[in-house]
Amino acid sequence: MPYVMPVVIGIVYALLMSLIREPHRRRFNALMVGGAGAAYLSGGALGGWEFAFTAVATYAAYRGLESWTWIGVAWLLHTVWDIVHHLKGQPIIPFLHDSSFGCAICDPVIALWCLRGGLPPRAWLRGPVAARQPAA
Repeated sequence: MPYVMPVVIGIVYALLMSLIREPHRRRFNALMVGGAGAAYLSGGALGGWEFAFTAVATYAAYRGLESWTWIGVAWLLHTVWDIVHHLKGQPIIPFLHDSSFGCAICDPVIALWCLRGGLPPRAWLRGPVAARQPAA
């Protein structure tokens, strides 16, 4: 179950975000990953590195305002930070020991969705090329 639920959460996230129309969907997701990039700041487990990571994540999120690829990159960066925090024993949710581990599984699911252009479910079945062509 600790492996399945994070995947389900990532899929549900993509489904819910797909309800937002473009270009607002991309911009909203850039804001979401920007917030995720600062999630570990209050714990301070890695000292000054927390600020350095937040700066890098914020840059990627900013670039994500105009690019799904950068949003995907930002989620993958957050995945790496989740793994570091899990190994250090400083989870994202202090009272849930494996929360960073779960986040490290969930985030790549979201990243894959973003790297595919943040397409709505209907477009998943048609593929990325069909989804980007205007309807006749």
